[in-house]
Amino acid sequence: MSKLKKQIDTKTVKSVNKNVRSSTRKLKPILKSIVGKKVDIAIRDLTFSDKRISKDIRKTISSAVANAENNFQYDIDKLIVKEAYCGKQVVMKRFRARAKGRAAEIMKPYSNLTIILTEQNKQMEKHGTKS
Repeated sequence: MSKLKKQIDTKTVKSVNKNVRSSTRKLKPILKSIVGKKVDIAIRDLTFSDKRISKDIRKTISSAVANAENNFQYDIDKLIVKEAYCGKQVVMKRFRARAKGRAAEIMKPYSNLTIILTEQNKQMEKHGTKS
């Protein structure tokens, strides 16, 4: 039996932001919107986003760009967002006093945020042909 060797893509750069003060439910739509875009376009879109958490996502992308430039000497103009995902972290539980001695719970979730960048390959552009 021959062993299958996995192709390891050496052109990837990773940046992880732990303890982001937001739930994964609020992070996922923003992360889906930046996957596949060039880095400068993704940062521009996050700059003009009205979501509070987009500032932390932008900082994580900027950190990944700095890693690519300083550690691997990649060209930052060719970088694209390959993957962007989040995962659950801890949930701080707090209580708010309510009427008649009751208490309502307040959940304060935290998340992990991971951004993976890669260098864009040269692709031939097709000019309107369907073949």
